[in-house]
Amino acid sequence: MTGHEQPRPVACKFLTPGVGVLLALIAAGLAFAVYRFLFGLAAATNLDQQHPWGLWIAIDVATGVALAAGGFTTAALAYIFRREQFHAITRPALLTAMLGYTFVGIGLMADLGRYYNIWHPAWPTMWQGDSVLFEVGMCVMCYITVLYIEFLPIVCERFVNDERRPRLARFCVTVQGVVNRTMFLLIIAGVVLSCLHQSSLGNLMVIAPSKMNALWYTPILSLLFLLSAIAVGFPMVIFESVYAAWALKLKPELELLRSLAKFVPVLLGVYIAFKVGDLLIRESYVHLADGSTQSVLFLIEVVFGLITPFALFLSVRVRRSTRWLFIASLLIVLGVALNRVNVFLTAYQPPYAVKTYFPSIGEFIVTAGLVSTLILLYRAAVTYLPVITQPVQVKMT
Repeated sequence: MTGHEQPRPVACKFLTPGVGVLLALIAAGLAFAVYRFLFGLAAATNLDQQHPWGLWIAIDVATGVALAAGGFTTAALAYIFRREQFHAITRPALLTAMLGYTFVGIGLMADLGRYYNIWHPAWPTMWQGDSVLFEVGMCVMCYITVLYIEFLPIVCERFVNDERRPRLARFCVTVQGVVNRTMFLLIIAGVVLSCLHQSSLGNLMVIAPSKMNALWYTPILSLLFLLSAIAVGFPMVIFESVYAAWALKLKPELELLRSLAKFVPVLLGVYIAFKVGDLLIRESYVHLADGSTQSVLFLIEVVFGLITPFALFLSVRVRRSTRWLFIASLLIVLGVALNRVNVFLTAYQPPYAVKTYFPSIGEFIVTAGLVSTLILLYRAAVTYLPVITQPVQVKMT
């Protein structure tokens, strides 16, 4: 019979045709990354002096940070607001956040001209307290550290009963005890650090009012970035949980995801209210009628990435369907991703640009390689570590 549930490694074949596709994309991305590091940004990308950042910042960094928000929102719900039933999905959310932030750092290295100086913000003599980017860098570095510490007990759990290596087992028990006793402080630190750098990413663009399209430029851009990150946190967890269940041939935790989905309309509604309200107060809605590419992308972002999934999540019928939950969550994920691309690429128009920026093939392939590596490592982690909660078969006595 089926007894209680607990996290345990997923019993599945690791090497599959899908994994083969991921490995091919990783190899291609690695080849182009090597080319970039050997010959520089000018040779490998379409970046120039007027367009100092491109696809790697918009997708690998800004979007990656936003979509990793499920880690701190789920942890806050389970540990700070004491919703104990959601502990079952905190481990996958934590894993997604940890991998996401790790690859944010790797993507940033690819985008930096002098990538070998990425350690500079960590050195006290090079600190710049007046820089928003310095604050983002410090918060991200600290939060990555917090995520890895929070994940340590999960790794240790794999080895605590290892009779062949008793010293390793004892060490893992000690590490588990220390981290578990300080977990509440780590959760609070993670939430604070996340709120700081999620909002500051938006603040990066506030200093460029003359270079930003009026549809996205606003003095409250930092608040909008924070609200959108919070709004996408639970949909990202739902999307990741359902997709992982389908890919690994597991049963989705529909009852738990339904309960989580009830929070989405509230959080997404707050973000929509501030975004639309800001548009009305600044009267920048007049630009929606100009028929430009920017106006079309803004409407796609708001209509299909915000309003449509908001209406879907209000429906009880949608929340009862695994497929519709997945679709509604995916729309929000894509909507927030499009928002980050719009803010950093579509809205940013350098006044003296001699050409329009469009990513090179190499930029697309490196990004695809990074995403593929993230998916592969996620699969490896859930295959060999107790991450996903599954039913435990208990024998009758």
